[in-house]
Amino acid sequence: MVEEPAVRTHAEVASEAAARGAYVHTVSGAGLRDKLAVLDAIADAMEFPESFGRNLDALYDYLTDLSWLPAGEHVLIWVNSSTLGDNDPRAYLAIRSVLSDAQRALGPAGERADSRQLTVELVDS
Repeated sequence: MVEEPAVRTHAEVASEAAARGAYVHTVSGAGLRDKLAVLDAIADAMEFPESFGRNLDALYDYLTDLSWLPAGEHVLIWVNSSTLGDNDPRAYLAIRSVLSDAQRALGPAGERADSRQLTVELVDS
C-alpha cells in the first residue's frame, strides 16, 4: 500500500533511502494539477523510455519493468501529491491505485525475478 502523506519530509525520506543504497526519484507535485502532468512528472523522475504511453496502464507497465534502471531498490517520492488530490480527486485516486499496485508487484514479496524493487512514498514537503 502506498504510504499516506506523513510528517516525514522529502529530505528525511530521501536520506533514509540513500542510506540503505536505494535510488531516489522525486516528483514535485506543487504545480501538478492534472493527470497528464503527474504522469509526465513520474515518467521524467523515473527516466521512462520515450515510448511511454501517458496513460495509467502504461504507468503500471513501466513501473513494474524498470529494466532501463540499475538493479536495486528505487524509491519514488511524490512531494505534495495533495495538489492533484485537491484539483482532480478521481485522477489522484487512480494514480495512487496504480502506484500501490506497482509497489506491491515490485516489493520484497513481489514476483520480480531480478533484483529491482519499487517503494513509493508520499510526503507533504
